[in-house]
Amino acid sequence: MIDVSHQLNAVQRTIGSRVLEAGEARVLRISQTYGATVEDVWDACTNSERLPRWFMPVSGDLRPGGRYQIEGNASGVVERCDPPAGFAATWEFGGEVSWIDVALSSTPDGTRLLLEHTAHVDDERWAQYGPGAVGVGWDLTLLGLALHLSTGAGKDGQDIEAWSASDEGRGFFAGSSDRWCEASIGAGTDPVAAAAAAGRTTAFYSGEPSPEETPAAH
Repeated sequence: MIDVSHQLNAVQRTIGSRVLEAGEARVLRISQTYGATVEDVWDACTNSERLPRWFMPVSGDLRPGGRYQIEGNASGVVERCDPPAGFAATWEFGGEVSWIDVALSSTPDGTRLLLEHTAHVDDERWAQYGPGAVGVGWDLTLLGLALHLSTGAGKDGQDIEAWSASDEGRGFFAGSSDRWCEASIGAGTDPVAAAAAAGRTTAFYSGEPSPEETPAAH
């Protein structure tokens, strides 16, 4: 069993902005503190043998300048690697390029992982789905890492699709979407618009979208 409420409350989420050469970009920040050493969290995030157990299979050259490929998902170029402090890479998916930056720091309780995802998102798409379109996916990622680090277990033998369709899974999606809605409001989004966007994102992740409503996948 997954303690959905505990996991959702263990994560911090904020929305910001950053000016890049191509113009202003939105920055999604998500973080969680794990009861593990920085070295162990680093290994879990970069070891190609451990990654499939809690994330997805990752192939390629996981060194600065090398290209990586996440099975069935994004690919990109490793731009920086500073073990065990963090790494940065491009995130290429659906013909678009965004950027991720992962930072690890030691805390009295273990290790804090902070992930920043920077992307140019047009106003229309942002209004339709808000930060949850990508944020819910990152919440799932931090959940997988939490389970892996706390129990040593992974996805081996687990029916992820069945969990996603369960009441527990749908509750997780709804809770994550609601919290990204709160982060969006905190960043200045109109509360009514933020709630409407969160509702569409929750419907998508719960398997109940309108045919034309498909957010940019994480």
